[in-house]
Amino acid sequence: MGKKSSENAPIYCVRRGDALIGELQYDRDRIAAMPAGERIKVELSTGRSPSRLRWYWQFLHAVVNATDAVPDAESLHSLVKLNTGYVTPMMVRGMPFVVPRSISFSSMTEEEFVGFLQRAERFIAESYGVTPEDVERAA
Repeated sequence: MGKKSSENAPIYCVRRGDALIGELQYDRDRIAAMPAGERIKVELSTGRSPSRLRWYWQFLHAVVNATDAVPDAESLHSLVKLNTGYVTPMMVRGMPFVVPRSISFSSMTEEEFVGFLQRAERFIAESYGVTPEDVERAA
């Protein structure tokens, strides 16, 4: 018999001091739905989350559709990386330039990806006026 699958999506948290805070509004809402004082089982893991990566790309597509500020999600993704410092400095014929880094599973831990997402959300909110909460409300 196979392993029983979970009925609910995992809740992701960020550690702040001794507290675990829901990373996204969805996570915070799920935590808030628990009765106060109730014991909650937590399994710690830092593996990369395919669903979080899918969410990121869905968010980028929503921002492009809402703003028409860039031609496509891939272009916005490159802008996000350039403007949040996820770049590799290079030198060609004595001229410095930067190349956007990869956010692939093999090049970034989950903790690094969470930091990238936070910076990406902040950059998009400040530059385009769109937040994940705006996208959720519009859906």
